[in-house]
Amino acid sequence: MLLTFAGSGEQQRVSEISRRLGLSKAVVHRILRSLVSRRLVSWNEMSGGYQLGPAAATLGARALRDLNLRESALPVLRRLQQESSETATVSELVGVSRVYLDQAPSLKEVKMTVEIGRPVPLHAGASSRTIMAFAPPDLRQQILEGPLEALTPKTIVDRETLELSISHVTSVGAAASFGERQPGAASVAAPLLGNDGHAVGAVSTCGPVDRFDEAAVERLLPLVRSAAHEASSRIGRHW
Repeated sequence: MLLTFAGSGEQQRVSEISRRLGLSKAVVHRILRSLVSRRLVSWNEMSGGYQLGPAAATLGARALRDLNLRESALPVLRRLQQESSETATVSELVGVSRVYLDQAPSLKEVKMTVEIGRPVPLHAGASSRTIMAFAPPDLRQQILEGPLEALTPKTIVDRETLELSISHVTSVGAAASFGERQPGAASVAAPLLGNDGHAVGAVSTCGPVDRFDEAAVERLLPLVRSAAHEASSRIGRHW
């Protein structure tokens, strides 16, 4: 039903929508009432017509931002995959979690891949922790004061330890994790920053933990920071 409004710049009445969709007026009216209550559609009492509401604009803006973030990061991911020889990923902050938007899998036979679209808590793993370190203070405090679930035996669930780790991430500009989110997996991540300086997501390189020794992490840190810096610039960050 929302798509019927997308193709027209004019207000529409129940009878017009009913005819276009092949639905009864009673069904159309019931759906419209639900959409109005969620501000996805608004009703003009004077004309009796319906049009898209402010919540629809919010959803559209969010969809464009997601698309922009993913598309802007893809060239960066491909280069990071080639430079690191490991899988490169981009994540986005969504509420009090993050989700993977895309990845450029390693060309090695043994590699790590991620599940696109699955929410991940902000205290577990390098991408999560780097987002948390550069998140708005109220969101960071909300996570620290909430339950810290142990996804693996190596997940940081002690608040004081997590705060110290976040402080280190803030000073270094990146994070590394070893089996915190998924057993046997390691990653190095850096934040994607918006113009307010807060994280909107993260770029990472990840792979089997036995390939991420101290020397490997030191080599990957500048590569990931550079990739995150470029991706942030591509989505409009002005340094």
